[in-house]
Amino acid sequence: METTDFPSVETPAVLVDLDIAARNIARYQAYCDEHGIRLRPHIKTHKLPRMAGLQLSAGAVGITCQKLSEADAMTAGTPIDDVLLTYDIVGPAKHAHLRALAERIKLSVVADSGAVVEGLSAAMRDGRQPLTVLVECDTGAHRCGVATPEAAAELALRIDGAPGLRFGGLMTYPPVGGTGAVQAFMTRAKSLIESLGLAVETITSGGSPDMWRAHEAPVVTEYRPGTYVYNDRSLVERGICGFDDCALSVLATVVSVPDPHRAIIDAGSKVLTSDLLGLHGHGHVLGRPDIAVDQLSEEHGRLVSERPVGFAVGDKVRIVPNHACVVSNMLDEVVLVRGEAVIGKEPVAARGKVW
Repeated sequence: METTDFPSVETPAVLVDLDIAARNIARYQAYCDEHGIRLRPHIKTHKLPRMAGLQLSAGAVGITCQKLSEADAMTAGTPIDDVLLTYDIVGPAKHAHLRALAERIKLSVVADSGAVVEGLSAAMRDGRQPLTVLVECDTGAHRCGVATPEAAAELALRIDGAPGLRFGGLMTYPPVGGTGAVQAFMTRAKSLIESLGLAVETITSGGSPDMWRAHEAPVVTEYRPGTYVYNDRSLVERGICGFDDCALSVLATVVSVPDPHRAIIDAGSKVLTSDLLGLHGHGHVLGRPDIAVDQLSEEHGRLVSERPVGFAVGDKVRIVPNHACVVSNMLDEVVLVRGEAVIGKEPVAARGKVW
């Protein structure tokens, strides 16, 4: 049994508590089961086949990935074989990669324009089976997606007529607080598409900040949260969870105490990331809510407090980051723990898989 300082762990390190993660997985799966929503978690948060396996064992119908290489890393040599890629796939090299992946697993993708559909069709027109394509819809985030239900219906018809493709439904990633807009947009789009004689078998939405409101958009058949598996400071600040529900933390060592109100740790922007997500500071120091992680350089983090920080060189601190998803992509491996016990290191299989 390790102490809370985890003396055997070199810092900076990312700790993942398997017991907390399992509790988070079970809790949200129960919610989805209660409301008849299919759960397809986004693996960008953990990038670990092991964690995806826990989600699937609990009842998830498949996983969500953002990029082709990420899907490769999650499915190569694993039992994972049902993936939704929620990203426009563009370019000959990626189309060839897409086709090879589609011949190996059950794969669905999205499109928000005729140009993307044409590229997908050219890649898949003589494939062994049609590729399922969902229309990505902009329900208020103003990133990708068709802007109106009418445009969604038009693109659905185009997918249905494209060689090598089949229309599979609708997808969106709404802004925080956008559940009502999802219901309105998707209800209208579904009605228009069905009037064209096409079935809308899947309507998939996502976002951990609004995951407990997913049932308020009953038109949605599937939900894609990511951060819920670990949680982070941003979700705590939104009241979605508590710090006891945060499975991922950064373990850092105090390397300097220049004055009583300031300490420097060995975790900077290359570990904690520079994401603020509207918050002040770069993380929450567990057990010390008076301390702010107010400044990061690449390899240094600064802790400040109006009270004396009370640290000595060599002390360790645990920090819940603002945004767990980005932290997962910063290190080659995480340290798995259960409470105070170190289980071992786990390579982050999909780290750096951004193409």
